Amino acid sequence: MTEQMKKYYEKRGQVLVKNLKSRHFDAFYCPDAASALKKALELIPEGASVGWGGALSAQQIGLIDAVKAGKYAAIDRDSAKTPEERNQLLKRCLTADVFLSGANALSLDGEMVNIDGTGNRVAAIVYGPETVLVIAGMNKVCDTLDDAVTRARTVAAPMNKQRFPFKTPCEVTGSCADCKSEDCICNQILITRNCRPAGRIKFILVGEELGF
Repeated sequence: MTEQMKKYYEKRGQVLVKNLKSRHFDAFYCPDAASALKKALELIPEGASVGWGGALSAQQIGLIDAVKAGKYAAIDRDSAKTPEERNQLLKRCLTADVFLSGANALSLDGEMVNIDGTGNRVAAIVYGPETVLVIAGMNKVCDTLDDAVTRARTVAAPMNKQRFPFKTPCEVTGSCADCKSEDCICNQILITRNCRPAGRIKFILVGEELGF
């Protein structure tokens, strides 16, 4: 990454931190993955139950591996042996002490957009876990909320869909078709504009490109 890009991300990051705090979120800017991992672990108490959903950015900075290896009660949905067990683990995440998430997009004035297929991630963001910790690369930040919704639908969702084997138009073409497919992964669109109670949702903004 060029020095110009680093400065650009840092300046936008500081604006976004201020705007997130004005909406009662906690927010921190970290210039790279290593500092983001350090800050995240500072925010997770030892012994806490920790679940996650749609958290590729958390995985990329090493946070998922650190939770699994650390003194935490990890709720790892990928450890399930059956669909039924996986579903139970997803439900346990809804009452976790800490829930790790990514963001499909953020507006510069401090609103977050997430799109889900099943809904477990957006459900946990809205209510349940004591703390929601969002890891977001600065590539997710858009100038306006409309831009953020567009990014979530036309960039993040089609890219995310490439992970799954079932067919939708965007899996074939790479472009959103606003489909009603049985296998659609865009079934819930959540805009989180304020945090209540204050500080429950915490953002770590990372000055790198992470996630989709």
